[in-house]
Amino acid sequence: MRLVLDTDVLLSGLRSTIGASRVLLLAIEAEVITPLVSVATVIEYEAVLKRPEQRQVTGLDMEAVDIFLDAFVARAEHIVTYFRVRPSVRDPDDEMFAELSVSGQADALVSFNLADYRPIDPRFPRLNIPVCRPGDILRRLSWRPSATLHSGFRHH
Repeated sequence: MRLVLDTDVLLSGLRSTIGASRVLLLAIEAEVITPLVSVATVIEYEAVLKRPEQRQVTGLDMEAVDIFLDAFVARAEHIVTYFRVRPSVRDPDDEMFAELSVSGQADALVSFNLADYRPIDPRFPRLNIPVCRPGDILRRLSWRPSATLHSGFRHH
């Protein structure tokens, strides 16, 4: 399954040792899910994950954030967005994730903020990419992490 993860899903997966977002990170590590990334989304992930308030909550220092992102990006499919679909969604900061989803022909865009991905103008069609919460994606997967799985994405 090829997915675009909004930054809120990455944060949630790093903040908690349980929950759907954490299981998605484990599924990425197990190569059950392939995240799609672009230069813009990786820059966004890094900027948000390195904010002092986020590092405090995740317990990751700057080096640990770099290690996590390196591992995440190494498992990702890199997509070049050749065209823009802007303006297409309500939150302009999320346009890069919408464009990545369309350009990469993602199976879904995963976010907690579904309202941010509603069409900006109801006269224009949606992105034609499902926008789902992490739990919705887990219900589609038959894979589950084993009790003994040791994750490189875990808290230190």
